[in-house]
Amino acid sequence: MTAIPPEPIRGQFKGKDIISLGQFDTDCIAKLFRITAQMREVALSAAPSHVLDGSIVVLLFYEPSSRTMGSFDAATKQLGGQTVVVTSPQQYSSVAKGESFADTIRTFEAYSDAIVLRHYETGSAATAAETARHVPILNAGDGIGEHPTQALLDLYTIWEHTGRLAGLRGLVAGDILNGRTVHSLIKGLALYEENELYLLAPPELRLARDDLAAFQQSGIRLYEVDDVGDIPRDCHFWYWTRVQKERFRSDEEFQRVNNRFIVTKQLLETYGNRDMILMHPLPRVGEIEDAVDDDLRAVYLRSQIRNGMYVRMALLALVLGRIA
Repeated sequence: MTAIPPEPIRGQFKGKDIISLGQFDTDCIAKLFRITAQMREVALSAAPSHVLDGSIVVLLFYEPSSRTMGSFDAATKQLGGQTVVVTSPQQYSSVAKGESFADTIRTFEAYSDAIVLRHYETGSAATAAETARHVPILNAGDGIGEHPTQALLDLYTIWEHTGRLAGLRGLVAGDILNGRTVHSLIKGLALYEENELYLLAPPELRLARDDLAAFQQSGIRLYEVDDVGDIPRDCHFWYWTRVQKERFRSDEEFQRVNNRFIVTKQLLETYGNRDMILMHPLPRVGEIEDAVDDDLRAVYLRSQIRNGMYVRMALLALVLGRIA
């Protein structure tokens, strides 16, 4: 699927599609974070909210999801809206009868105020945004392309811990080639000055060369490494990811690279530092040992996962024009 680049936000969220981190600048992210802090208080108060009263959000998920779908569902309902949840439409909707992607988007557009889309094909969210005439599309992951709302919650988690998004040193490990969360996170960090990332991956899972060149031209410093001994001891964060089995043509190819790098308590104590945080977009499938979960630096099942709902509450409120 191919489509024109999405429109930049430029401070005006209302009615905008959220397709890529490339739409954002630092002012937009700062505004989003201010609203996210307000949304956190709304959620923690457990009091009824009417911000999205009367709004219906369609969650159209062609691929499985726990956190993204669950948090968008919860975010909508926390603010008084309602959701229509459509999982595996290729099996359980008219897609199974041969309905085109465009017609599916137009159908659910007729019933809703926004569509949150996850799809297995890169570029699908941009194509959906071109197709939909009346409601915004929010990209919940398009193949190996991007996952902008995940990156925004990741940036918020880093900012919440460090108080800044510039002058950071981070480690990103795992499936760098296919990791749409990684691609969006790099784009987000590239908006800020003096950031550098160490990309720890087997040679087979390094960034595509075109992507590497494009990211480097954006100003962020990237260093590719394939040994844990190259991990800097002064990172502000580690961002671990799973090797994505669904992106491989055979189980044999997958097994050759799976869990090459695993976070153990010993690895964290040897190469980590007391002030860093350990993040993961989840799900994890063996690349972080359960014993690490109790470490206070491990935020993936604590603040990071909760921030997903708060950020998505803020995005929905802004995109639907309920908060200026």
